[in-house]
Amino acid sequence: MNPAGESGYFYERRNLDLWLEVRRSGATLILEETVRRALAEPAVVTGCFALTPTAGGLQGTWRAPGKAALLVRLTRADLSKVPLNLPSSPGLLALRAEDPLAFLKLNRAWVKSADGRSVREPLSRLTYPRLPGASAGLNAALQDRQLKHAAAALACRAALPEDLQITEGYDFGAAVTLQGARLVSVQESVSYYCGGAYPDAYTEGLILDRATGQPVPVSAIWPKLTPARQKVLHLKALNSRLDPECLEVLQGAGPSFTAHLTATGLALTPSGLPHVVAACAETATLPYATLRAEANMASVYAQSLYAR
Repeated sequence: MNPAGESGYFYERRNLDLWLEVRRSGATLILEETVRRALAEPAVVTGCFALTPTAGGLQGTWRAPGKAALLVRLTRADLSKVPLNLPSSPGLLALRAEDPLAFLKLNRAWVKSADGRSVREPLSRLTYPRLPGASAGLNAALQDRQLKHAAAALACRAALPEDLQITEGYDFGAAVTLQGARLVSVQESVSYYCGGAYPDAYTEGLILDRATGQPVPVSAIWPKLTPARQKVLHLKALNSRLDPECLEVLQGAGPSFTAHLTATGLALTPSGLPHVVAACAETATLPYATLRAEANMASVYAQSLYAR
């Protein structure tokens, strides 16, 4: 059962969930395995479990259309006893508790680049940056971000019909945009199509404490830089190059931004815009010098930026 309340399972040789339609016939649990071959086609039944309760779990048969039945015995898995094949982190432990299928797929050795500056998750093929010599807390935070996106990528691929699973899906990129003594910042970019009405995309920024890996809010550095103030400065920075339609959209939108740090300033990108105007979510970089009056110079984070 996945977090959305749907039932499914996967074969280790393929590692994509197969969805199960659940019904009962008396004491027998019927699980119909369904697959979509193409986007315009309805799902077809490719297998069916017929299971009854036993003292240890469930037993019965699995049968593909036109094939002989295979005997099946299911027992409850105790994932707390499954060894961690990645460094323990809050996200990995949460995945084990909340999304067992994703945990079983992703809890395996990942591939570190020769220079130690990135790690590739082999099933989703997502790569995420690392910092050589980083603290355990920062490494855990970066691993958890990669886990989140790898799980989303696998779920996206599984939701697609078979004819689109190679060409469509979850396109992801992440780059370290600032490495400082106290702060590390990352910008993530995602574009995806998972079989819905249209593709979508978004950008997300991270500002992390280099020692602990904990998120650092913009307000911890610039307490006067409220969301409303961010909107004013963002519009001012972009006003001359925005087309009239996007200017109108951003003026009417709520003051909601995702932020990351660069070598020259704070980069703000509008978030939460409707899909039809998502192209208006242009990033503006506010120079550190411009923001000095907004900063809390007693903060070690501000001191590390303005000592540059």
